Amino acid sequence: MTGKDAPEYHPDLTRARFMPPTSATRGNRRIFRAIARVGSQKPPAGGELVEIGEGITVRVQRPKGTSADDAVRRPAVLHMHGGGLIVGSAMQGDPLCRRIADELGAVAASVNYRMPPEHPYPVPLDDCYRALQWLAAQPDVDANRIAVIGESAGGGLAASLALLARDRGEVAVAGQVLMYPMLDDRTGSDDAPHPRGLRLWSVRSNRLGWGMYLGAGTSGPAATPLDAATLELAVPARRTDLSNLPPAWIGVGTLDLFHDEDVEYARRLTAAGVDCELHVVQGAYHGFDVAEPKAAVSCDFLRRQIDALRGMLSAH
Repeated sequence: MTGKDAPEYHPDLTRARFMPPTSATRGNRRIFRAIARVGSQKPPAGGELVEIGEGITVRVQRPKGTSADDAVRRPAVLHMHGGGLIVGSAMQGDPLCRRIADELGAVAASVNYRMPPEHPYPVPLDDCYRALQWLAAQPDVDANRIAVIGESAGGGLAASLALLARDRGEVAVAGQVLMYPMLDDRTGSDDAPHPRGLRLWSVRSNRLGWGMYLGAGTSGPAATPLDAATLELAVPARRTDLSNLPPAWIGVGTLDLFHDEDVEYARRLTAAGVDCELHVVQGAYHGFDVAEPKAAVSCDFLRRQIDALRGMLSAH
């Protein structure tokens, strides 16, 4: 793709043209899963690895010099990792959780939820909810100041978790920070045009991830055995009621497959009376901040997330 047909990537993202069009595929999914398991049984540096259920662990990091036995109750953040619902691990959240703990004085935990196709919906979301309950019960956590955060598939799970917490009324979520979240299984199901020059996540991979999550295996989300009512609970963008949710921050690039669904979700949150900040990055592709973490635009993207969390956690 050259000349006027070439996508205009953000000038800070100098590696964009060298990035693959997608990451997880039917062919490499098992390899990525195996790689993600390497080191996953070791705690993060200066943190803990806690098993909270069969096959469910959380990687916990606290402000330096503090422990769970401290009398002070701190805010907390629960992180959900990305990977299209089918790859990845909680280790991806180690650097972010460390920064959250250091800069916000918060307990930061990343949940290693079980994934499809072995564990389709509702297992991954239930694992995240169990981690939220565990975090709220920690003696050094203020249960009224817990925010959720996630990127890509993790952003979609964070959005679903905020909805589930609202529905159950057991744990109050103080805020949701969603980085290019995976929110709508219908994206890529028609001939609608998508951004040119997609990187790191494609329409085909999106169908694979949603199909496995919704119990349809490799057949794609349209083949899901879930009924309409259950499907609405499984997919954030299908929810008809977005009212009474915690404040949200959503960030996405214009060259991201999820751009349109994320902008629409932000619009619907605002229309429902939810305080929502939308940050759109011109010329940014999916996962740009992970692929090029030292780029100025990536550093700014992360700073905005931290600032959003700070506001959400200090408002209670």
